[in-house]
Amino acid sequence: MQTSPQAPAPTVSVVIPVYNEIKTLPLVLDKVLARPETWEVVLVDDASTDGSRAYLEGLVGTGRVRVLFHAQNQGKGAALRTGFAAAAGEVVLIQDADLEYDPEDYPVLLAPIFAGKADVVFGSRFLGGPHRVLYFWHSVGNKVLTLLSNMFNDINLSDMEVCYKVFRRDILRKIRIQSDRFGVEPELTAKVARLRARIYEVPVSYHGRTYEEGKKIGWRDGLAAFWWIARFGLFHRG
Repeated sequence: MQTSPQAPAPTVSVVIPVYNEIKTLPLVLDKVLARPETWEVVLVDDASTDGSRAYLEGLVGTGRVRVLFHAQNQGKGAALRTGFAAAAGEVVLIQDADLEYDPEDYPVLLAPIFAGKADVVFGSRFLGGPHRVLYFWHSVGNKVLTLLSNMFNDINLSDMEVCYKVFRRDILRKIRIQSDRFGVEPELTAKVARLRARIYEVPVSYHGRTYEEGKKIGWRDGLAAFWWIARFGLFHRG
């Protein structure tokens, strides 16, 4: 997918899973649509109950925005499975619906793929980008999970749990997502590693939220991640 100065850049689909993010969703969508790299936005509402669904219903049929709805809450993995199936761009980028990750980082995330050097790009909150100082034990947990994922998959990422993951679409076609919740992060990591995809990692900014501000992932999801890492790193070959 290497481009020359005369060739147009690959089209980029931004997939946004949404669950009860009405406070931040309109601003995030404005920021994503303002990026010149964005070719289309695919939003998947995972049965929100806070007004997000009504807001998204008003966007159906609007310009570069495609909106899909789950009748029941299933989790981030399920929302990404739906969004990936609908994405039509040559490159697919995951964006959360909160304000923890900034679309201003799209150029650095996309550069290795646009240059023809990478099949998959991971952002990293631990490689020097500006970040909000928050929970110590969350940071420790992320690093432990990343270490285990690296051991099982024989790679050297610094931030496996990061939201910002970018894929060439032909790579995504080879992946069947099975985990419905936050296990999708170690699952995607294990499967791109197994495909021997060319993986790059770049620093991104991170503006984390407190639980009072709407953060959803918790210690139970961290414990579940151990299972997903082991399952896809050791036992699962499909």
